[in-house]
Amino acid sequence: MNKLFISADIEGTAGIAHWDEANRKTGDYAYFAAQMTREVNAACLGALDAGVRELLVKDGHGSGRNINPVNLPREARVFRGWGRHPFMMMFGLDKSFHGVVFTGYHSAAQANTNPLSHTVSTQNNYVKINGELASELMINSLTAAYVGVPVFCVCGDKGLCEWVKTINPNIATVAVLEGVGSGAFGMHPDVAVSSIRETVAEALKQPRESCMFPLPKHFEVEINYKEHFMASSNSFYPGASLKDTRTVSFQSDDYFEVLKFFHFAL
Repeated sequence: MNKLFISADIEGTAGIAHWDEANRKTGDYAYFAAQMTREVNAACLGALDAGVRELLVKDGHGSGRNINPVNLPREARVFRGWGRHPFMMMFGLDKSFHGVVFTGYHSAAQANTNPLSHTVSTQNNYVKINGELASELMINSLTAAYVGVPVFCVCGDKGLCEWVKTINPNIATVAVLEGVGSGAFGMHPDVAVSSIRETVAEALKQPRESCMFPLPKHFEVEINYKEHFMASSNSFYPGASLKDTRTVSFQSDDYFEVLKFFHFAL
């Protein structure tokens, strides 16, 4: 067990409940950036407990500059900022990794299980893949499957954790947050940290094949935008079409082509 990839976000960290807490320009942000870092560190330590020797962390929120690397183990490298690549929050992942762990992840746009639910940006009402509301977790787990790497653990809000269990019950979860309306119940931050470390260490004992995220043979995707002109503009992406005044659709058998569409259209 050599390398593990960790993709980290902030809107699914323990206790977060408002956009001000995810915005680096506001005073509420510092605490949650620190908690994001603590949860990433816990995942790193759990992986090391399980025998992983090398860690790559992708800071996947906003500017990509939220995690404090000094508070991570020496075995961890962090990719900060953005690679401007279709893998987006999974940049740096390839088939050489033993697996993937997600921390701080949140429910999809239009879901009522996180007050900060969204998919990639706040400019869309929803994203769908093969008729299902798509979260960033779904998009990124499909990226892992595309390169042949399993997903061992998901940490984030309860709604998201329950969803991933319907896709593959072998994927371990830690629900550190439960969104209700415009608020959230948060697990105590110290309990969240200890739970993540213990769960990741245990999850990595599973066979790789049991934790693969299923990869469809064909993809039909939709993006429904809040502004009609966004749909009009992005409908000019090669192969895309305008389904209605706010919705753009795209189809492909190749998931990387879907990722390229998302890279430009989201």
